[in-house]
Amino acid sequence: MIIRWLGHSCFYCRGEGVSLLTDPFNEEVGYPLPEREVDVVTVSHDHYDHNAVSLLPGKPEVIREAGDHRFRSLSIEGVPVFHDEARGAKRGGNIIFTWEMDGARICHLGDLGHLLDEKALNSMGKIDVLMVPVGGVYTVDAGDARDVVAQLRPALVIPMHYQTPHLTFDLEPLENFTRYFKRVRRVKCWKGTAADLPQEQEVLVFDYL
Repeated sequence: MIIRWLGHSCFYCRGEGVSLLTDPFNEEVGYPLPEREVDVVTVSHDHYDHNAVSLLPGKPEVIREAGDHRFRSLSIEGVPVFHDEARGAKRGGNIIFTWEMDGARICHLGDLGHLLDEKALNSMGKIDVLMVPVGGVYTVDAGDARDVVAQLRPALVIPMHYQTPHLTFDLEPLENFTRYFKRVRRVKCWKGTAADLPQEQEVLVFDYL
């Protein structure tokens, strides 16, 4: 399996002969557009910085609803949560997507706006690789993101949705989150299987590609 960060909340994942893209964004966000042809796309919620499926090449399968989904070898589960701490009253809903590639269970939290309740935690199960928003403003902030990581206890933590020179709107900096962790490593991508997951939790800071 290979995981690459394409900016903001958009990741390219490939494993078991299937390619998956999360939360594609449009040109307003500031990063180079994620112009990759993939098999399946997940959309956590219907905002321009997460739902720009029409800009992608090809005709990928699009999953934008909660529930259980199947695409070839992938079993993808969408867990409904909220985009804010007021049960969606401010920004609406959000879907957490989980799937397994090469024995590792991956989770993309989308624009999660609150800590996870017992129902969501039970639905998600064990998570090996966690993609977590950390920039506050529209999602959980660094402190709450740290607490979500503590709730899920993944082997690999991948921060997303934070301030960078590319981004055209203001979020909190990555360092607000990474300062809570001892093991932080910068990478271009991650390649491996479940056997390659670290025994001690690591935070991976991706270069955007």
